[in-house]
Amino acid sequence: MSDLESGRIPVGTTSTTFHQPEKEDSANAASRSVHSSDSATIEGVGIGMAADQASDGAIVEKTAGLTDNEKLAVVEDGNNTDGSNALPLPLTIDADGRPVVWDWATDPANPYNWSKGRKWAQVACFASVAFTTSVGTSIMSPAHTDLMLEFGISSTAAILPLTFYVLALAIGPVIIGGPLSEVVGRYPILLLGTPFGLLFTVGAALVPTSSLAGLCVLRFFAGFALSPSLAIASGVLTETFRPVERGLPVACFIVTPFLGPGMGPVLGAFATRKGWRWTQWTIVFFAAFSILLTIAIGRETYHPVIKRRRAKELGITLPAEDLRPDIPWSQRIYNFITIGLIRPLHMLVAEPIIGLSCLYVACEFATLFSFFAAVPFVFQIVYRFGREECGLVFISIVVGSVLGLLTVLLTDIFIYKKRQVPRFHPAPPPPEHRLYAAMIGSFGLPVGLFWFGWSGFHGVHWISTTLAIVPFAWGNICIFISLMQYMGDTYTGSIVASGASANSLARYSLASVFPLFTIQMYEKLGINWASSLLGFVAIALLPVPWLFFKLGPRIRAHSRYT
Repeated sequence: MSDLESGRIPVGTTSTTFHQPEKEDSANAASRSVHSSDSATIEGVGIGMAADQASDGAIVEKTAGLTDNEKLAVVEDGNNTDGSNALPLPLTIDADGRPVVWDWATDPANPYNWSKGRKWAQVACFASVAFTTSVGTSIMSPAHTDLMLEFGISSTAAILPLTFYVLALAIGPVIIGGPLSEVVGRYPILLLGTPFGLLFTVGAALVPTSSLAGLCVLRFFAGFALSPSLAIASGVLTETFRPVERGLPVACFIVTPFLGPGMGPVLGAFATRKGWRWTQWTIVFFAAFSILLTIAIGRETYHPVIKRRRAKELGITLPAEDLRPDIPWSQRIYNFITIGLIRPLHMLVAEPIIGLSCLYVACEFATLFSFFAAVPFVFQIVYRFGREECGLVFISIVVGSVLGLLTVLLTDIFIYKKRQVPRFHPAPPPPEHRLYAAMIGSFGLPVGLFWFGWSGFHGVHWISTTLAIVPFAWGNICIFISLMQYMGDTYTGSIVASGASANSLARYSLASVFPLFTIQMYEKLGINWASSLLGFVAIALLPVPWLFFKLGPRIRAHSRYT
């Protein structure tokens, strides 16, 4: 999950009104003017708040560094048909010099006005690429022994291809995901990034036996090229579905990046029957399918780009606010470095909400990735499972992720919307009321880890040890989505982007290195105490959402970013 990877991006969109008027005299025509208004509603999986108005130039700054499984933004165009609260703009004319008024809100090119089939086609495109990307994180884990034998390397070195791929998922969205898509549009990023990811994966499948370094480098660039799908999917959902339509597509998309890590070992276990290289060919097949799907049914959804294309088709000169902003590249680079890199690092150490949230999510996400090494170790030694049987154990992660998503949706519907929204109406509820799923899910993490470790240590029936992974995966997704919602409600504008960037960097960076020492930890401490150590970490972090719920208003009052 890139990431269902759930939070918000404040995005400003301009609704400019145009239609061809009936014939009128020149005096009346000269008095005509085009009005435009900006409005935005920010909402994710049950997230709602008002956003500041933003020009197209501000969009680049506000969304730099964001990864989409972590921020599901909702933007709704405003349209003042009566011209109220609208700023007069210079007269807009067509190629023949006649005054033109064009209603973007009702134009068929506006993604909001597409048919349901076309809208869901965009969900299918991005979900397929996101699933392919997330499958790539873990599909090589069953080939661990094969890599050791073929390359003549140690157990730790055999995990490096996984580490470099996951590390690329931390860097790629920050550099080429959100920032670049706000310049060239969403569709080109997907259409170009996925083929490059496929080519690098083909290179990984064909790498010579003597070149482990080559395999690691190719895996890194494959992850780097595929990662933008995790960073721009939320923007696509924002620009395609209106808020009232967005619940189901958001739920369907957010689960795909979380299903990948669970399904990767299942697919990899059976692919390695023909050798470890077939784990890479499997990704190639998924990527090829995603490319064909994108070419066949994918469309551009970024409103400013579509507006400019539509205006060119109609021979219309757009108002200044709808033209591509002329921002110097030096300013773009400064914005990227500030919002995407420097500010996130500062917030990690200076902002309690960001620092504790990132620490919690990163530790539990890293623990999830440690299962890629721990599950084969436990089930092969204790239960004498084969490679394919160990792969099937990871289905429990899929089950837990689905249950976690349902928990988030149910708490949002029955607690937040039905109880808290009416209670605080007309103002939105305080951000702390986004934390119910995290508070509930915080107990699932230590329960699952202690259950897994001691059940495996005593050799209890394998089904018990398998089921122990479900509450951990359930709690993990509850905490991730809920804390991202909380950060989204707490901060505004580009601060949200910086917070999400900090979360992404911390999460994937820590997850990339955890598997490197998991085997050694289980060998030295034993199955029981190695899992218990991770369980104690989960217990130490368990109070975080409860602390925010109790002291959140006081913490926010002393924050320099809220």
